[in-house]
Amino acid sequence: MNGTTLRTGLLILVGLVAIALYASIFIVQQTQYALVLRFGAVQSAISEPGLKFKLPLVDNVTYFEKRVLDLDLPVQTLLSADRQNLEVDAFTRYRIVDPLRFYQAVGSIPLANQRLSSFTNSAMRNVLASASRDAIVRTERPQLMDRIQEDVNRQATSLGIEMIDVRLTRVDLPNANSQAVYKRMNTEREREAADLRANGNQQAQTIRARAEREATVIRAEANRQAEELRGQGDADRNRILAEAFGKDPEFFAFYRSMQAYEAGLKGTGTRLVISPDSEFFRYFNGSVSRPNGGAPSTPAPQPAPAQ
Repeated sequence: MNGTTLRTGLLILVGLVAIALYASIFIVQQTQYALVLRFGAVQSAISEPGLKFKLPLVDNVTYFEKRVLDLDLPVQTLLSADRQNLEVDAFTRYRIVDPLRFYQAVGSIPLANQRLSSFTNSAMRNVLASASRDAIVRTERPQLMDRIQEDVNRQATSLGIEMIDVRLTRVDLPNANSQAVYKRMNTEREREAADLRANGNQQAQTIRARAEREATVIRAEANRQAEELRGQGDADRNRILAEAFGKDPEFFAFYRSMQAYEAGLKGTGTRLVISPDSEFFRYFNGSVSRPNGGAPSTPAPQPAPAQ
C-alpha cells in the first residue's frame, strides 16, 4: 500500500513539474517581438527568436509583429495653395522598432493605426496646403511625399514605430469639379470636331468644284472632238455620195428612191393616197433608161395592191 501511494505521489509530482515546465516555456518566432509582463509590468523585451522561459502562472507574454505593416487611409479632401479642392487617397508602410515603447505608448496595432492615421492626415494637410495642384499631381509629387514621410516619422518615433513609406495613390478633383472639367473638355472636343467638319466640308466642296470643272472641260473637249469627227464623217459621206452621183446619176436616183420607199412604206399603219403612175412610183412602172446610152434597166416588179 505504501509502495502504491509512493508511486502515485511521484507521478503526481512529475505531472506537476511537467505542467510547470510547460507553462514556463514560450517560443518567439523570427517575425515577432515578445514582452514578458508580470502583473502588467514589463519584465523584459525579447527581439531574438528561440525558446524562452518565464515564471509560470505569474508572467504573461505579449507578441508584436516584427514585419512591415500597412495602413490604408480613407479618402480625404484637402485644399491646395491655389485654392483647389483635391481628393487624396494615401497609404503608409511601417514597422515596430521598439516594442517596449510601442507597448507603453499604444499597446496594440489598432490603436497604433489610429494614431498613425491622425499623424498622416495632419502631415498631408500641412505639406499639401503649401503646394499647387500641378505640383501635387505632376511636378513635385515625389518631393512632397518625402516631406510627408519625414513629418510622420518624426511623430511616430514616440510610438516606437519607424515609417517605411508614405504614398499618395490618387489625387483627383471632387466629383462636382470633375463633372465641370469633363463638360469643359467635352465642349472643347465638340468645337474641335466642328472645326474639322467645317474644314472637311470646305475641302470637299473645293474638290467637288474642281472635279465638276474638269468634267465640264472633258465633256466640252469630247463634244468638240465628236462634232469634228461627225463633220468629217458627213463630209466624207457627202464626198462619197457626190462621187457616186457623178459616176452613175441614175443609180444614185434609184438608191435614193429605194430609201424613200423604205421610209414611206413601213408598216406603221400610215395610209398613202397616191396615184400609181405618179413620179413617186416611177421605178415600179415601166423601164428607165440608163444615162450615157446604157442598156435599159430591168423593170421592177409590180408592187402589191396597197391596203
